[in-house]
Amino acid sequence: MKNSLIILSLSFTFAVSCKKDKPMDENMIDIKAPVAKKIPEQLKIHNDIRIDNYYWLNDRENEDVIAYLNAENDYTKRMMQHTEGFQKALFEEMKGRIKEDDTTVPYKLNGYWYLTRYETGKDYPVYVRKKDSLEAPEEILFDCNVMAKDHAYFNLGGISISPDNTMAAFSTDIVSRRQYTIQIKNLITGELYPDKITNTTGSATWANDNKTLFYSRKDEVTLRSHKIFKHTLNTNETEDAEVYHEADETFNTFVYKTKSRKYIVIGSSSTLTTEYRFLNADMPNGEFKVFQERTRELDYSISHYGDHFYIIANSDGATNFKLLKTSELQTEKKYWEELIPHREDVLIEDIEIFKNYLVVNERENGLNRLRIIGWNGEEDYYMPFNSETYTAYIGNNPDFDSEVLRYGFNSLTTPSAVIDYNLKTKTSEIKKEQEVLGGTFKKENYESKRIWATARDGVKIPISLVYRKGIKLDGNNPLLQYAYGSYGSTIDPSFSSIRLSLLDRGFIYAIAHIRGGEYLGRHWYESGKLLSKKNTFTDFIDCSKYLIEQGYTSKDHLYAYGGSAGGLLVGAVINMNPELYKGVLAAVPFVDVVTTMLDDSIPLTTGEYDEWGNPNDKDYYHYLKSYSPYDNVEAKNYPNMLVTTGLHDSQVQYWEPAKWVAKLRELKTDNNKLLLHTDMDSGHGGASGRFESLKEVALEYAFLLDLEGITH
Repeated sequence: MKNSLIILSLSFTFAVSCKKDKPMDENMIDIKAPVAKKIPEQLKIHNDIRIDNYYWLNDRENEDVIAYLNAENDYTKRMMQHTEGFQKALFEEMKGRIKEDDTTVPYKLNGYWYLTRYETGKDYPVYVRKKDSLEAPEEILFDCNVMAKDHAYFNLGGISISPDNTMAAFSTDIVSRRQYTIQIKNLITGELYPDKITNTTGSATWANDNKTLFYSRKDEVTLRSHKIFKHTLNTNETEDAEVYHEADETFNTFVYKTKSRKYIVIGSSSTLTTEYRFLNADMPNGEFKVFQERTRELDYSISHYGDHFYIIANSDGATNFKLLKTSELQTEKKYWEELIPHREDVLIEDIEIFKNYLVVNERENGLNRLRIIGWNGEEDYYMPFNSETYTAYIGNNPDFDSEVLRYGFNSLTTPSAVIDYNLKTKTSEIKKEQEVLGGTFKKENYESKRIWATARDGVKIPISLVYRKGIKLDGNNPLLQYAYGSYGSTIDPSFSSIRLSLLDRGFIYAIAHIRGGEYLGRHWYESGKLLSKKNTFTDFIDCSKYLIEQGYTSKDHLYAYGGSAGGLLVGAVINMNPELYKGVLAAVPFVDVVTTMLDDSIPLTTGEYDEWGNPNDKDYYHYLKSYSPYDNVEAKNYPNMLVTTGLHDSQVQYWEPAKWVAKLRELKTDNNKLLLHTDMDSGHGGASGRFESLKEVALEYAFLLDLEGITH
C-alpha cells in the first residue's frame, strides 16, 4: 500500500500547488491535488484509435485504485474543511425540517391495514400492520433499524405478503449493488425460514397456493435480470425451477401479480419493445402463455379486470399511446379493441382499475391529469387542478373493490399531500400533508412559475422555477439549473423541504424540461435520443442562456446540476459551453459513454443500445464519441466542479467519474475547484438510512454556497 501511494503520486504536499500564471485560490494554498498515474491503453474500433490513460482505474480490487479514491476523498475533505461547520449546520437544518416520528398513510390489503413509521433518532423505517381495524394491535413486520445495525449499508427491498397473510417474502441488499437476497418470514411466529435466494432483483410474487414464489434472478456479471425462477417453500434455491429465460441481451425480465390477483405475469422489456406472458395464479405449475409476442418497437403494458385485459400500447402509430381491451381468451394484437384513441397532444402514462371505475393518468402540455371513467358509461371527467405548474400522481391503491382513489399532489411551493378522492360522492379528504418543521416555512413566501425558452432550432423548452418572493431580475441571483433528459423520464416540479436551504439563501431553482424526457409527450423523448441526443445538451444550454438574458442570473452565478444520465448531460454541456457556469454538481455521472457502451459485460450496457445507440455500429460510435464527456475533455477552462460517486454503483461504475476527474485535472487550464467524493460503502442511490444521505447534500450545498460567498 505504501508503494502504491508513491507510484500514484498521491501524497499531499504541503506547498503551494498553483502555477505562477494562475490566480491563487486561498483554499488551495498548502494543498496539492492527487495525480493519478497514466498508463496508456489503446482502444481501437472502426479504424479509430482512442488512448485512455486512466483505463486502469476500472478495477475496484486493485489497491492502487482504492488508494487513489481515498486520496481524492482526503483532498475533497481538506479543500472543504473550512466549510465543515457550515455543512453540519446545513445537515441539522435540513434534518430539522423533517418529522422524525412520522407515519405513512395506512392502506388496506386483504383484510389488513399496512403502514410504515419512523421513530425519533432512528434512521430506518419500521413496517407494521393491523388486522381489520386501525384500532387493532400493531404487528411489527420488519424493524429495519435492528436489521441494519451491523451493516455500513442496508436496504430492505420488496415485501410480498402471502395470500393467506401468514408469510412475507422480503429482500435485503447490504452492499448497494442492487443484488438482493430473498428470505421468507412467518408472520405468526416470527420465524425466519431457512429459504435464502441470492442474486435477485429484490421482488417476489406469491402464487395463490401460499407455497410457490416467483422471482427474477440477475446475471452474475452484467447484473441484467435475465431469468424467472419458481421457488417452493422450505426448499433450497438450488432446487428452484427456471420458468423463463430472456435470451435477448437487450431485454430485462420481471414478474408480478395482477391487481385482480388472478394472474402471474412475466414481463420482458427493452427501451422500445415489451412482451408479456401470463399464468393463472391458482395453477403455478402450469405453462405461461404469451400475451402478444414481441414486435420491434411495439411497447405495451397490461392490466386485468373481470374477463378482460386492458392494454396501454403504441400500436398502429399511437406515439402517445392509446387504451385498448381484449378478452382473456384472445390476447393477440389482432383482437385488441380501442377504448381511448391516440391523441397527438395527450400522453397516456398509466391506468388504475377499480371495480366500478377506471382512472387514467394522462399528461397534456407537461401537466398531469387524472381522468375518471365509470364502467357504467355514465361518468367521464377530469379532476380539477388549478395551478400553473404542479405534480399529481396515482398513489397506492391495492384494494380492487374500493370506491376511493388515493392520489398525491404537490408543487414547487406546496408540500406533498396524500388525498383520498371518493369516486362515488366526488368528495376529497386530505389524509396527510407533509409537515415542514422548524417554524419558518410559509408557502406564501415562495413563488413558482413556468417560463419557455426558445431552443436554437425554434422549439420552445419549458422551465419550472421556484424562488423566494421579492427577487429582482438584475442578474445577481445565484441559480441552480437541474435536468435529466433521458429514457423518457419526466422530472416533475415537486416540493422539497431540503431545497429550502438554498431558496432561503437567495438561490433560484430551475428545472429545465429538456428533450429526452417525456414532459411534452412521447415525441419529446424521441427527439432527444440516439442520433438526436445532442438536442438534450443544446436545450439545456439554450435554457441557461435564456435565464441569463431574462435577468434571473448571470454567468457568475449560474450552476448546473445533473445525476447519472443527467451527469452525462452536464458533462457534455461544460465541454460545449463551460463559460456559462460558475459551478457544476455531477452526481454518479455517466461520462465515459463510448467505453462503457462497448463493454457488454458491464451492467445495463446491452439494454441501453436503443437509448444511446450501439457503438459497434460505425455511425453510432462516431456520434457517441462526439459528445462523450470523457472523450471530449480539452485543455481549456472549466467551471468549479464537485463530482460524487459510489464504489459499489451498479448503474454507473465508479471508474467513470474517477477517470473523468483524473483527465480534467491533467488538461484543464483554470484554477477552479475540482473535487471528487466517493462513498466507499454505497452505490448508485447513495448512502442508506433516512438522514445519512443529507450529509452528501450538505456537502453539495456548502460547495455551491461557498462559491457564492455565503457562509451561514
